[in-house]
Order: sequence, then structure tokens, then C-alpha cells
Amino acid sequence: MQTNPPFTSATAKEWDRVRAAFASSIMVDTALASLAQNLDGPEWPLRGGSETPADYIDLSFEEVGEFLALKGQPPERLDALIAILGETLAFDDPFGEMVEQSVANERQDNPVPKNLAKLGIPESFPITLTALSAETVEFCTLEQLATLGEFAIFAQSMSQNVIVGGDFKRLLNALSHIDEAAIARFLPSRPGQRGLFLVETVAHLLRSLSDAARPAVSAAPDTLPAPLQARLALALAYFPEEAHTLKRELGSGVSGGRYLASLSDPQMETVVAAVLGKAWGISAPKPKKVSWFARLWGTERT
Repeated sequence: MQTNPPFTSATAKEWDRVRAAFASSIMVDTALASLAQNLDGPEWPLRGGSETPADYIDLSFEEVGEFLALKGQPPERLDALIAILGETLAFDDPFGEMVEQSVANERQDNPVPKNLAKLGIPESFPITLTALSAETVEFCTLEQLATLGEFAIFAQSMSQNVIVGGDFKRLLNALSHIDEAAIARFLPSRPGQRGLFLVETVAHLLRSLSDAARPAVSAAPDTLPAPLQARLALALAYFPEEAHTLKRELGSGVSGGRYLASLSDPQMETVVAAVLGKAWGISAPKPKKVSWFARLWGTERT
């Protein structure tokens, strides 16, 4: 049977309730002294970086009492802690509901997620696998935009006074107006087809190399820069089914031309085949030359 620490009216049930609820609060890393100042309740006398709800809510009822005692605090300080967390939650929960409703409304009025769905483009697609400029990717990283879905929501929530340019604006406009040719410059899509594709993703990554560097990488794929190798690994993990099929084709000695021909760039097809072959530990043959007619109908010349 659990007992209360001496001179406190708090119970284990009360503590477990508030600490469980506060685990998902946006205030979990806010100083307890600051939270107390915004309430008409007890003050929190302790200061310092280790005085936030996050430093207490993982402790059991007995442990939190002992922890406070080690800090020289009287048992009733636990009552104050529960009161501060409980009263903060009273403000925090309605705010959380407002935020969730706001996000829901933004998605409902936002054309970009709808257009992504129309095009079969997954919102989960990583920003780091797009062909956006390094500056735009860095901006998205700073704003914690990791996927196309987060990109869309952020763009919708931007103030009218916020001016964005460059690739950010160009991709946003392309998705807003379903300009498939413009979308394909930034995303590994194929105009006229739904979805995104592994081959185009790898080609986008390799186009970040200079024209002079690509032949060298084609001849020696292990010279691919480490950052691009990391992005290549991410691409292969994101397209597991397509990667499995293409790996089987290349590994069996087939050129993979019917997969690579969508690039409409023989030199790029060769580099992509070489890089993928290296990643899979196979000797990828050079893609066969395919006639214009065969490319049009997706068949290889025999």
C-alpha cells in the first residue's frame, strides 16, 4: 500500500494523472518558476536548468518525494508541484485543441496536399531527396520541414507579409497549379504519370554533381561524395519495391534500359546504373542504346 510522504496531502493517483498528462504538453520543458508566475497559486522557489516538468514527470510518487527531499525541500513542495502542473494543464489542453483544429482547417483549405494526392505524390517524401537548391533545403531544415506534407502546411501558414523566393516559391507554385513539368524539375516525378520514382530520384541526386564530375563517378562509383551516398541510401530505403525490382534486373545482367529510359538522357542512364550497381555490390552493365521508337513505347531494341 502506497502512503503519502509526511505533511503532504498529495496522492499517488493525483501525481500519476498530472505527470502522464504533462508528458505531451508543449510546456514540458518550461521552467517551473515561470509556470508558477503565470498562475494564481504556489510559487516554485527552485531555479536552474534542471527545474522543468521534464525533470520530474518520469519519477514515481515515492521517487519524486525523495528527489525533492534531496534538494532540501519540505514534503509539501510536492503539493505545489502537482498544483502547478495541474493548473498549467487547464490552460494547455484547450490551447492544444485550438492548435489541432487550426492545423485541420489549414489542411482543409490548403490546395497543395489535395494536389499531391491527385498526383499520387506521398506527403511523406523527404525534402532531402528533392532537387531543391542547397539554400532552400537548408531553409527547410531550419524550419524543421522534413517532408513535402510539412512543406505544404508551413507554406499555408506563412504570413502574407513573409516573402519567399527561389526554389521554395517555384515548387510551391508548381504544386499549387499542378504544373507537372515544373514539378518534375524538383521532384522525381514523370509528367503524365502518378507517383514518384527511384530512378528519377537518383538522377536528381547525381545532377547536383558538375558535368565534369559525372563521368568520373560513372567510371568509379565509389568516388561518389559521402553526402550523396547517404542520400542514395535514403532513396533506396524509401523505394524498397522499385529497388528490389531494379536490383534483380541489373544483377541478372539485364541492362535495366526499360527502367532507365524514362530519363531520356543516355549519359545519365549510365551514371545511374553504375552508382546503383556499386550500392548493391553488383557489376551493372551499361544500358543498351535504345531507339527513339523503343523509348516512346518503353521497349528495348534487340
